[in-house]
Amino acid sequence: MNLEQLSVIDLSLAALLVAALGLVQLIMGLGLLRSLLMGSVRMTLQLLLVGLVLKSLFEAANLGWVSLMALIMLALAGYEVTARQKRPIKGWHGYTIGLLSMGVTAATITLFALIIIIEPHPWYTPQYAIPLLGMILGNTMTGIGLALNHLTQTAWSARVKIEARLLLGQTAGEATAELRADALRAGLIPTLNMLAAAGLISLPGMMTGQILAGAAPMDAVRYQILIMFLITAANGFGSLLAVHLGTRRLFDERARLRLDRLTARKA
Repeated sequence: MNLEQLSVIDLSLAALLVAALGLVQLIMGLGLLRSLLMGSVRMTLQLLLVGLVLKSLFEAANLGWVSLMALIMLALAGYEVTARQKRPIKGWHGYTIGLLSMGVTAATITLFALIIIIEPHPWYTPQYAIPLLGMILGNTMTGIGLALNHLTQTAWSARVKIEARLLLGQTAGEATAELRADALRAGLIPTLNMLAAAGLISLPGMMTGQILAGAAPMDAVRYQILIMFLITAANGFGSLLAVHLGTRRLFDERARLRLDRLTARKA
Protein backbone atom coordinates (compact mmCIF):
# COMPACT_ATOMS: atom_id res chain seq x y z
CA MET A 1 0.00 0.00 0.00
CA ASN A 2 1.31 3.44 -0.96
CA LEU A 3 0.49 6.50 1.10
CA GLU A 4 -1.89 8.74 -0.82
CA GLN A 5 -0.62 12.23 -1.58
CA LEU A 6 -2.38 14.98 0.34
CA SER A 7 -3.79 17.88 -1.65
CA VAL A 8 -4.02 21.55 -0.70
CA ILE A 9 -7.74 20.98 -0.04
CA ASP A 10 -6.93 18.16 2.40
CA LEU A 11 -4.54 20.40 4.34
CA SER A 12 -7.05 23.25 4.28
CA LEU A 13 -9.67 21.03 5.88
CA ALA A 14 -7.25 20.23 8.70
CA ALA A 15 -6.44 23.93 9.05
CA LEU A 16 -10.15 24.64 9.53
CA LEU A 17 -9.98 22.71 12.80
CA VAL A 18 -7.29 25.08 14.06
CA ALA A 19 -9.33 28.05 12.84
CA ALA A 20 -12.34 26.73 14.77
CA LEU A 21 -10.18 26.44 17.89
CA GLY A 22 -9.05 30.03 17.39
CA LEU A 23 -12.65 31.19 17.10
CA VAL A 24 -13.59 29.45 20.35
CA GLN A 25 -10.64 31.07 22.12
CA LEU A 26 -11.63 34.46 20.73
CA ILE A 27 -15.19 34.08 22.03
CA MET A 28 -13.85 33.03 25.45
CA GLY A 29 -11.46 35.98 25.51
CA LEU A 30 -8.34 33.91 26.19
CA GLY A 31 -6.12 36.17 24.10
CA LEU A 32 -4.39 33.29 22.33
CA LEU A 33 -5.81 33.77 18.83
CA ARG A 34 -2.84 35.73 17.49
CA SER A 35 -0.29 33.27 18.91
CA LEU A 36 -2.24 30.32 17.54
CA LEU A 37 -2.55 31.78 14.05
CA MET A 38 1.04 33.04 13.88
CA GLY A 39 2.35 29.71 15.15
CA SER A 40 0.33 27.79 12.56
CA VAL A 41 1.46 30.03 9.71
CA ARG A 42 5.08 29.89 10.86
CA MET A 43 4.96 26.09 11.17
CA THR A 44 3.50 25.73 7.66
CA LEU A 45 6.06 28.01 6.03
CA GLN A 46 8.97 26.43 7.88
CA LEU A 47 7.97 22.89 6.92
CA LEU A 48 7.38 23.86 3.29
CA LEU A 49 10.82 25.46 3.19
CA VAL A 50 12.40 22.42 4.82
CA GLY A 51 10.62 20.18 2.32
CA LEU A 52 12.15 22.09 -0.60
CA VAL A 53 15.60 22.03 0.98
CA LEU A 54 15.41 18.29 1.72
CA LYS A 55 14.21 17.56 -1.82
CA SER A 56 17.33 19.21 -3.23
CA LEU A 57 19.53 17.62 -0.57
CA PHE A 58 18.22 14.12 -1.25
CA GLU A 59 18.81 14.55 -4.97
CA ALA A 60 22.38 15.78 -4.47
CA ALA A 61 23.37 13.24 -1.74
CA ASN A 62 26.61 15.16 -1.18
CA LEU A 63 28.58 14.91 2.09
CA GLY A 64 29.36 18.63 2.06
CA TRP A 65 25.70 19.67 1.79
CA VAL A 66 24.62 17.11 4.38
CA SER A 67 27.29 18.42 6.78
CA LEU A 68 26.19 22.01 6.18
CA MET A 69 22.57 21.10 6.91
CA ALA A 70 23.63 19.33 10.10
CA LEU A 71 25.66 22.36 11.25
CA ILE A 72 22.71 24.69 10.61
CA MET A 73 20.43 22.41 12.62
CA LEU A 74 22.94 22.35 15.49
CA ALA A 75 23.36 26.13 15.44
CA LEU A 76 19.61 26.74 15.56
CA ALA A 77 19.14 24.16 18.31
CA GLY A 78 21.85 25.86 20.36
CA TYR A 79 19.97 29.14 20.13
CA GLU A 80 16.68 27.49 21.12
CA VAL A 81 18.28 26.00 24.26
CA THR A 82 19.27 29.49 25.44
CA ALA A 83 16.01 31.10 24.35
CA ARG A 84 13.92 28.72 26.46
CA GLN A 85 15.69 29.53 29.74
CA LYS A 86 14.42 32.13 32.21
CA ARG A 87 17.89 32.89 33.58
CA PRO A 88 20.38 31.87 30.88
CA ILE A 89 24.11 32.21 31.31
CA LYS A 90 25.24 35.53 29.83
CA GLY A 91 27.03 35.98 26.54
CA TRP A 92 28.54 33.38 24.29
CA HIS A 93 29.20 31.03 27.21
CA GLY A 94 25.52 30.15 27.54
CA TYR A 95 25.14 29.49 23.82
CA THR A 96 28.38 27.49 23.69
CA ILE A 97 27.38 25.26 26.62
CA GLY A 98 24.13 24.27 24.92
CA LEU A 99 25.73 23.90 21.50
CA LEU A 100 28.66 21.83 22.75
CA SER A 101 26.45 19.58 24.89
CA MET A 102 24.19 18.81 21.93
CA GLY A 103 26.92 18.71 19.32
CA VAL A 104 29.09 16.19 21.16
CA THR A 105 26.27 13.82 22.13
CA ALA A 106 23.76 14.10 19.29
CA ALA A 107 26.40 14.10 16.55
CA THR A 108 28.38 11.23 18.08
CA ILE A 109 25.34 9.04 18.64
CA THR A 110 23.96 9.81 15.16
CA LEU A 111 27.27 8.84 13.58
CA PHE A 112 27.38 5.67 15.68
CA ALA A 113 23.87 4.70 14.53
CA LEU A 114 24.61 5.44 10.86
CA ILE A 115 28.01 3.76 10.63
CA ILE A 116 27.64 0.83 13.06
CA ILE A 117 23.92 -0.01 13.24
CA ILE A 118 21.91 1.13 10.20
CA GLU A 119 24.83 1.09 7.71
CA PRO A 120 23.35 2.88 4.68
CA HIS A 121 25.58 3.23 1.61
CA PRO A 122 27.07 5.78 1.68
CA TRP A 123 26.83 6.29 5.45
CA TYR A 124 25.85 9.96 5.02
CA THR A 125 22.83 9.16 2.83
CA PRO A 126 20.61 12.19 3.59
CA GLN A 127 17.37 10.18 3.71
CA TYR A 128 18.78 8.51 6.84
CA ALA A 129 21.25 11.05 8.26
CA ILE A 130 19.08 14.20 8.37
CA PRO A 131 15.86 12.72 9.84
CA LEU A 132 17.86 10.69 12.36
CA LEU A 133 19.87 13.73 13.49
CA GLY A 134 16.69 15.81 13.61
CA MET A 135 14.87 13.38 15.91
CA ILE A 136 17.84 12.97 18.24
CA LEU A 137 18.67 16.67 18.24
CA GLY A 138 15.10 17.81 18.88
CA ASN A 139 14.69 15.62 21.95
CA THR A 140 18.19 16.38 23.23
CA MET A 141 17.54 20.10 22.86
CA THR A 142 14.46 19.83 25.07
CA GLY A 143 16.24 17.84 27.77
CA ILE A 144 19.30 20.09 27.87
CA GLY A 145 17.14 23.21 27.92
CA LEU A 146 15.14 21.90 30.89
CA ALA A 147 18.27 20.81 32.76
CA LEU A 148 20.04 24.15 32.32
CA ASN A 149 16.91 26.13 33.13
CA HIS A 150 16.44 24.16 36.37
CA LEU A 151 20.14 24.57 37.21
CA THR A 152 20.24 28.36 36.85
CA GLN A 153 16.80 29.00 38.33
CA THR A 154 17.48 26.89 41.40
CA ALA A 155 21.00 28.29 41.84
CA TRP A 156 19.45 31.75 41.97
CA SER A 157 16.70 30.85 44.43
CA ALA A 158 19.04 28.76 46.63
CA ARG A 159 21.98 31.15 46.49
CA VAL A 160 21.99 31.78 50.27
CA LYS A 161 22.06 28.04 50.97
CA ILE A 162 24.87 27.43 48.48
CA GLU A 163 27.00 30.29 49.81
CA ALA A 164 26.47 29.05 53.38
CA ARG A 165 27.79 25.64 52.38
CA LEU A 166 30.81 27.26 50.76
CA LEU A 167 31.51 29.21 53.96
CA LEU A 168 31.38 25.94 55.91
CA GLY A 169 34.23 24.63 53.78
CA GLN A 170 32.43 22.62 51.12
CA THR A 171 33.73 22.66 47.55
CA ALA A 172 31.63 24.00 44.71
CA GLY A 173 30.84 20.42 43.68
CA GLU A 174 29.73 19.44 47.16
CA ALA A 175 27.65 22.59 47.62
CA THR A 176 25.77 21.98 44.36
CA ALA A 177 25.50 18.18 44.42
CA GLU A 178 21.78 18.17 45.17
CA LEU A 179 21.17 21.00 42.72
CA ARG A 180 22.94 19.16 39.89
CA ALA A 181 21.06 15.93 40.59
CA ASP A 182 17.72 17.74 40.48
CA ALA A 183 18.70 19.48 37.22
CA LEU A 184 19.55 16.12 35.63
CA ARG A 185 16.22 14.69 36.73
CA ALA A 186 14.43 17.67 35.18
CA GLY A 187 16.26 17.12 31.90
CA LEU A 188 15.39 13.43 31.80
CA ILE A 189 11.69 13.76 32.68
CA PRO A 190 10.47 14.13 29.04
CA THR A 191 12.50 11.09 27.98
CA LEU A 192 11.31 8.98 30.89
CA ASN A 193 7.71 9.94 30.11
CA MET A 194 8.28 9.02 26.46
CA LEU A 195 9.67 5.61 27.39
CA ALA A 196 6.81 4.89 29.78
CA ALA A 197 4.05 5.93 27.35
CA ALA A 198 5.40 4.39 24.13
CA GLY A 199 3.22 1.60 22.83
CA LEU A 200 0.63 1.67 25.61
CA ILE A 201 -0.58 5.28 25.57
CA SER A 202 0.90 6.67 22.37
CA LEU A 203 2.28 5.39 19.07
CA PRO A 204 5.55 7.27 18.40
CA GLY A 205 5.79 9.42 15.30
CA MET A 206 8.44 7.52 13.35
CA MET A 207 6.67 4.19 13.82
CA THR A 208 3.33 5.68 12.83
CA GLY A 209 4.83 7.30 9.74
CA GLN A 210 6.42 4.06 8.59
CA ILE A 211 3.20 2.12 9.07
CA LEU A 212 1.24 4.75 7.13
CA ALA A 213 3.84 4.49 4.38
CA GLY A 214 3.26 0.74 4.13
CA ALA A 215 6.08 -0.73 6.21
CA ALA A 216 5.52 -3.96 8.11
CA PRO A 217 4.49 -3.19 11.71
CA MET A 218 7.33 -5.19 13.28
CA ASP A 219 9.92 -3.48 11.08
CA ALA A 220 8.50 -0.10 12.12
CA VAL A 221 8.58 -1.17 15.78
CA ARG A 222 12.26 -2.20 15.56
CA TYR A 223 13.25 1.17 14.07
CA GLN A 224 11.23 2.99 16.72
CA ILE A 225 12.92 1.06 19.53
CA LEU A 226 16.29 1.94 18.02
CA ILE A 227 15.39 5.62 17.82
CA MET A 228 14.15 5.73 21.40
CA PHE A 229 17.33 4.11 22.71
CA LEU A 230 19.41 6.65 20.76
CA ILE A 231 17.31 9.58 22.00
CA THR A 232 17.55 8.40 25.61
CA ALA A 233 21.33 8.07 25.44
CA ALA A 234 21.81 11.43 23.70
CA ASN A 235 19.51 13.26 26.11
CA GLY A 236 21.06 11.65 29.18
CA PHE A 237 24.69 12.26 28.23
CA GLY A 238 23.88 15.70 26.82
CA SER A 239 22.16 16.78 30.03
CA LEU A 240 25.09 15.45 32.09
CA LEU A 241 27.57 17.47 30.05
CA ALA A 242 25.40 20.60 30.05
CA VAL A 243 24.90 20.54 33.83
CA HIS A 244 28.64 19.96 34.37
CA LEU A 245 29.63 22.87 32.11
CA GLY A 246 26.85 25.10 33.44
CA THR A 247 27.87 24.49 37.05
CA ARG A 248 31.48 25.33 36.26
CA ARG A 249 30.36 28.63 34.75
CA LEU A 250 28.43 29.50 37.92
CA PHE A 251 31.69 29.60 39.89
CA ASP A 252 34.99 31.40 39.31
CA GLU A 253 38.51 30.11 39.85
CA ARG A 254 38.26 30.95 43.57
CA ALA A 255 35.07 28.85 43.94
CA ARG A 256 32.87 31.90 44.45
CA LEU A 257 29.25 31.76 43.32
CA ARG A 258 28.90 34.13 40.35
CA LEU A 259 25.20 34.73 39.78
CA ASP A 260 26.11 37.96 38.01
CA ARG A 261 26.88 35.69 35.06
CA LEU A 262 23.15 34.98 34.67
CA THR A 263 20.68 37.06 32.69
CA ALA A 264 17.29 37.76 34.27
CA ARG A 265 14.65 37.89 31.56
CA LYS A 266 11.41 39.75 31.98
CA ALA A 267 8.29 37.61 32.18
